[in-house]
Amino acid sequence: MTLAFSPAKIYTAEEYLALEVESDRRHEYRHGEIVPMTGGTPEHNKIASALNALLWFALRGKPYSLFITDQRLWIPALDTYTYPDAMVIADPVDLKPGRKDTVTNPLLLAEVLSDSTEKYDRGDKFEAYRTLSSLQEYVLIDQYRPHVEQYVKQSEHQWLFTEYSGLEARVPLASIPVELALTDLYEGVINA
Repeated sequence: MTLAFSPAKIYTAEEYLALEVESDRRHEYRHGEIVPMTGGTPEHNKIASALNALLWFALRGKPYSLFITDQRLWIPALDTYTYPDAMVIADPVDLKPGRKDTVTNPLLLAEVLSDSTEKYDRGDKFEAYRTLSSLQEYVLIDQYRPHVEQYVKQSEHQWLFTEYSGLEARVPLASIPVELALTDLYEGVINA
């Protein structure tokens, strides 16, 4: 017996956006495919919440906008839509033409890694993010151990990689005036 696989349905960006507005779940749009976003673990959510709180308090009153997982990002060069775990934009926020719900100009993007998303977040997703001229920094946060990887744009095709490990480590962000203490980022997730 031969199994026949049907190809994934290909959608236009307009079809995706129409479906996404009506959906109660988030989906990414990649190369014509609509990809459901997986649910996160309690650890993933604790880290993402801590990151949001740390950034919000540090940036309060400064000319930045902070967005979390429900804010859609459009990557024009690839006509891709995604939902980063955290996104900082230097004001003003630029929206996709004709949309009020899709941003286009992140300064910093952060993702909390999981077993199911790590390869994508490091690979194709980061490659897509690098096409955004506004992007200056990409931060990957391991949810299983106190470990953060930071990529800071040096020039059009050059990124500086730095990693931080252990609860005593501190991550000085390059694109915004914030330093993240891993002990704060992992509070309630990993004990000292």
